[in-house]
Order: sequence, then structure tokens, then C-alpha cells
Amino acid sequence: MKLSALIKKLESEIVEIPHPNKREVCKNDYEIKSIHSNSDNVKEGGLFIAIKGFKADGHNYIKEAVKKGAKAIISEKKVKNCQVPVIIVKNSRKILSGISASFFNNPSEHLFLIGVTGTNGKTTVTYLIENILNAAGKTTGVIGTVNIRYAGAEFINSVTTPESYHLQKTLFEMKKNRVTHVVMEVSSHAIDLFRIEDCLFNAVVLTNLTQDHLDYHKDMATYWDCKKSLFTKHIIKGCKKNKAVSVINTDNQYGKQLYQTVVTKKISVGSDDDNFIRAESVEYKITGIKAVLKIGEKKFKLKSPLIGEHNLQNILCAAGACIAAGISGENITKGIENTKNIPGRLEKVRNNAKKNIFVDYAHTPDALKNVLLTLKKLKPQKLITVFGCGGGRDKTKRSIMGKIAGKLSDLCIITSDNPRSEDPNKIIEQIIKGVKTETDNFIIEPDRKKGIKAGIKALSNEDILIIAGKGHETYQIIKNKKLNFDDRKTVKQIINL
Repeated sequence: MKLSALIKKLESEIVEIPHPNKREVCKNDYEIKSIHSNSDNVKEGGLFIAIKGFKADGHNYIKEAVKKGAKAIISEKKVKNCQVPVIIVKNSRKILSGISASFFNNPSEHLFLIGVTGTNGKTTVTYLIENILNAAGKTTGVIGTVNIRYAGAEFINSVTTPESYHLQKTLFEMKKNRVTHVVMEVSSHAIDLFRIEDCLFNAVVLTNLTQDHLDYHKDMATYWDCKKSLFTKHIIKGCKKNKAVSVINTDNQYGKQLYQTVVTKKISVGSDDDNFIRAESVEYKITGIKAVLKIGEKKFKLKSPLIGEHNLQNILCAAGACIAAGISGENITKGIENTKNIPGRLEKVRNNAKKNIFVDYAHTPDALKNVLLTLKKLKPQKLITVFGCGGGRDKTKRSIMGKIAGKLSDLCIITSDNPRSEDPNKIIEQIIKGVKTETDNFIIEPDRKKGIKAGIKALSNEDILIIAGKGHETYQIIKNKKLNFDDRKTVKQIINL
């Protein structure tokens, strides 16, 4: 795309094109071959967008980008003695999204895009929607915490919602591979950092809202305002604004509030009779969920191998999104039944000893509480919980999670999660403050493998062991090292010793 065309699309965000660069832009209307926000990746003919990050400031690498062949620079600051055109903007993160969308010909305009947000349940809901869409014969792509997948291929995704350039490129590649429907997890970081600024959604889903990410948002009000903006700002703009549908789980106070607020078309899901999508005659067993799914006045038999009340809420959210996509009730129930398990979400670890061992991603107070209550209802002789809390994240939730685990478990084994740059023992001390308010029956073992081993050693055939916090993750982050570590593989290694 020509540089002048990119600039034209961003006129409202441009502060100035400093002299003599303005003449340079007009004289040399460069063909921009690539977009970059990391100077290490700049190629000849690229456009470099300098972004002030959390660890490094891209403005400090402008000269390096020019040396590597950048034909133009977008910056929030004036640049002295720059050999290529410099366009100064108000917010370069926002600009990265707009330019990326333009560069890839606005792919979300041509896709049925479903966004799923909320503190917990996003991954499970996206898997359910994917299987329902597949049951209906749609060609589906998924962008989420576990991976990115479409056209029979899977790709590593390092964050829940990719940076805007990679997100727009992924949507472009999906469209090129004839994907028609895309479901993506939308994190609060992605909303706040403009990653989804130029994604046009057909439907957005709120699963719930509970405490998380307060290290970033600082308080629940700010966190909620961020999540809420997906429904009150993002989907009421662009060519889909009159068609977009909000799907809201009203089984929590935030969902109830949001449902009264949104001005888009909307679908309520939840346990109350006044919800458009709800379930009745519900049975919870270790083999899964049986219920009658009510969509308006229509009824469908529902059977799912997923376990627990929180997963029924996830199922209702997925059903709502698929109703918004025009999928029949028959295909919705078929897709739900086809969803056998979600990686790292109450995933049972099959083992030769036939022990009841589950792995779950629960790393927030509400998620841990939901998982433990679900397993308690299965009436094990003992419920043993192995968990820790991540370093460099919200410290206030550590003692809360300790209190929950102490209250609902028969034995707690407190270990490390991803301590990152923090001292694992200090993290454990903060967790223990909560545990001690409920029980004295706990073990401290900072080594996660040894912690899992202690849990297995204490386990009888009538007990349940839950290993929480990391779920599908195949690594552990200790200081600046990313080490291979998979809770599921570790269980199998220990049992087979």
C-alpha cells in the first residue's frame, strides 16, 4: 500500500508531518511492503511504528529501524535528523491497529467475527462455539489462549489476544484460507491496548467478571469499564454496528448490569426463567451434564461430557453466540456433545493407576472456587489441591485463593506456578496467610514437580487430586527462563516411575 494512502486513512490521528518530511512524503510516495513495531524485525521497504512499551520504548530504536530499511516512521515524538519521512501521531498503538487493518484490507469486514470476553471461561466457550459452528458446516478459525487454529493447522499464541498487526494478519490469512467464521478470546489488555480497535464484531459474549489483572487495571471499577467498553463502544461502530449482537451471562451482577445498559441487539443467558437461553432439568455427574436447553420457547435435549455448573454457564454462552450466528438448536446441541474436553480445563489426566487426577487453568479466586466446588459435589473421600500463584501479577488475590483452597480442600499443597522474577517463597507466604485462616492441613513445596508428587502420594482411589493454575501450559517461567513443564506429563511420569 502507498504511504500516502495509509496517511490519508489516519488523518484524524496525525498531529503533524514535520518540515521537510512533508515534502518528502509527497515527492516519494513509497510503496510500504511491511509494517513493524519491533525494530529487530524491520525489513527493506517497511513502515516502523514506534511504540512506548512496558519494558522498552520503540522511539529509542528509530535510527536502527531506518538502517534496516524502513521507508517511513510513525512516532509520538519529533525525530531529529531522520533520513526518512516521520509522521507524528497522538497514539502510536492505536495507529498500529488502524494501519494494520488497512494494510490487510480490513479482513474482519468479510468474516463473521465472534469475540468472547470475561474473567473466566473464555477458552471453554471458544472451543464450544468452534464445535457448534463445525457441526453446522461452517469453516471456522479460532484465536485464543491455547493456540490459533484454522484450515487444519495450529499455531503457537503467546498471549490471549495477539498484538493488532499479528491479529489483522491472522484474520487476513484465515480469510485467504476460506474461513467464514472466527471466534476469538478478547482480553482486557487487548481492549485497553487497542489490539482489537479495528476488529468489526458480529457478536460479543460476556462470560462473567471477577477479580483478576488488578496489577494492570488497579481496581475492579477500571477493569469492568475496560471489559464493558467492548459492548458499549467497540461494537457500535463500523459497517456491522446495526447487526452486532451482545450475548450476556446474567448469572452475575456485572452481566445483569450490562444487559440493562447495552443498546445493541442482545441475548441473555443464565439460570433465571426470563433469560432467552436457559437450562432446566439439570443433572450434574462425574460423566458430565444432562439438561434441557431452552432457546426462547423451543426445547432441546442437552448432553455434555464437561463437568460442573460453571461449564453449564459456558455452554449457555456458546449457545447464545451461535444463535446470533443463525445456527439451529439441533446443531448447537450436536456441537456441544462433540466437545469432549478442553485442554487444561478440568481435564482428566488418564493414568495407569486409575487415579482421579484433574488439571485446570484456574488462576483467579472465582475460577479456583468454581473448580473446587464442582469437584466437591462429586463427593470424593478427600479433595487434594496442588496450586500456586503467578509472579509479577495481582498480589491481592494470593491470600484470597489460599483461603478458598483451605476451606474447600481436605489437603492443600502450596507450590510454585510461574514465579517469574519474584521469589517463589515470598509468593507462597502470601498464599499461606489465607490458607491458615481455614485449615492447618497443608504442605509447602516450592518445587512444582515435588508438589505434584506429594499430591499423588497422598491420593487414594476414592480421592480426587486437582492441580490448578497452569492448565494447558507446557512451560514454567522462573526468573528470565522459560522451562519445559507440563502438569499432565508430569503426572504420568510420576505414576509410571
